[in-house]
Amino acid sequence: MKKYVVALVLLIPVLFFATDDFLIGDPLPDAPELAYRGDYSIGVRTVEVVHENQLDILNYSEDNPNPRYDRPLTLEIWYPAEIPEDRKALVYYTADYFRDGTTVHSTVFKGRALRNATPIQGDFPLIIVSHGYPGTRYILSYLSENLASKGYVVVAISHTESTVSDQNQFSSTLLNRPLDILFTLDKITAFNEDEKHFLYKTVNTDITGLAGYSMGGYGIINVAGAGFSEAGVNLAWGVPGGKLEIRQSGNPVFEQTIDPRIKAVFAMAPWGAGFFWNAETMKGLKVPSFFVVGEQDDVAGYENGVKLFYDWAVHSQRYLLTFENARHNVAPNAYGPIPLISFDMKASDYMRYAEPSWDNQRLNNVVQHFATAFFGIYLKDKDYTEYLDLIEYSNNGVWSQNDDGTFKADHTHWTGFANRTALGMHLYQAEPE
Repeated sequence: MKKYVVALVLLIPVLFFATDDFLIGDPLPDAPELAYRGDYSIGVRTVEVVHENQLDILNYSEDNPNPRYDRPLTLEIWYPAEIPEDRKALVYYTADYFRDGTTVHSTVFKGRALRNATPIQGDFPLIIVSHGYPGTRYILSYLSENLASKGYVVVAISHTESTVSDQNQFSSTLLNRPLDILFTLDKITAFNEDEKHFLYKTVNTDITGLAGYSMGGYGIINVAGAGFSEAGVNLAWGVPGGKLEIRQSGNPVFEQTIDPRIKAVFAMAPWGAGFFWNAETMKGLKVPSFFVVGEQDDVAGYENGVKLFYDWAVHSQRYLLTFENARHNVAPNAYGPIPLISFDMKASDYMRYAEPSWDNQRLNNVVQHFATAFFGIYLKDKDYTEYLDLIEYSNNGVWSQNDDGTFKADHTHWTGFANRTALGMHLYQAEPE
């Protein structure tokens, strides 16, 4: 008997320490099918750019109605890459994740990419990622890495005056979100044509998708064609001096910026529906759209918020994924317990990124799955329709399987989800009028 006990003890270190650490964005054992990484190893680089001669809305006044400044932006770029045999796809990200008064709390966490790796030249579609207010370009790294591994160039923006470290008045975020996104699209296009740039002949910006969370969702919806309403432009607490009118529906300046390169939008808990849009202005969103929201979202709202986007976007092939009992944080990284959780944190600090009723790692995997299906269909022409052609309420799905593993005619369990795992979700969809 003693020799068997010894054998078991010796096995314990192997069982528990032989594998890599579980990192942000890795698939849980019950992750849906498309949450798993794609075929490409990926590289990542940080690029600083400057949008010159922009309106400095923070210094606007009646006496100084047109202040200008050069607006810096930091871009994080993930891309399919060649990984040398003697190197491992491992990177350390330093991210600010919440602010306590004047104190900014940062963390370092690992990702599955190689810093400054050599890109694979190709014709990879572009996906631009926009964070919340305040946020960071790393807050959706689980999704950025995952999509890059599937053959996209993914560019996440740190929006100046809207990050955790430099958060400023809301008017800057309201005005600059769509402008930053459009500038980034043009900048990446220029990089692809510059033989001295690492992205030379790597990315096809004629096929571009947009992904945004919260205020990032606000920005991408406007960029994709849904101009702001007159009421939104004139909000007393909004952008002063009527300066948001350059993004207003019907304004020729706005209409000329609607970019045919943008093919699809993936908006997670997008904010501002009832304030900045109405049923008429949302008709401008004509590209396919996928909305993700918590049923109990108390920031962007559900019935009076994100669902309005879905209901009003009548000219878009659209989808609405709803998580029961989830609030606003259905999109951010599922940060781990070390070093982000401490006894010094208040509930409000923790709720900057956590969900009270859902495992955030689970949310990350589900978002990866549906983003892969959606962008795969509309940016890569992949045959992923079975992953979106689902019964509306996941709980009503029936798992019905033959002995040989094939499914019976009455099988309605959500495609791609393991048996017993599709719970607490609704997926609505509507054809464009």
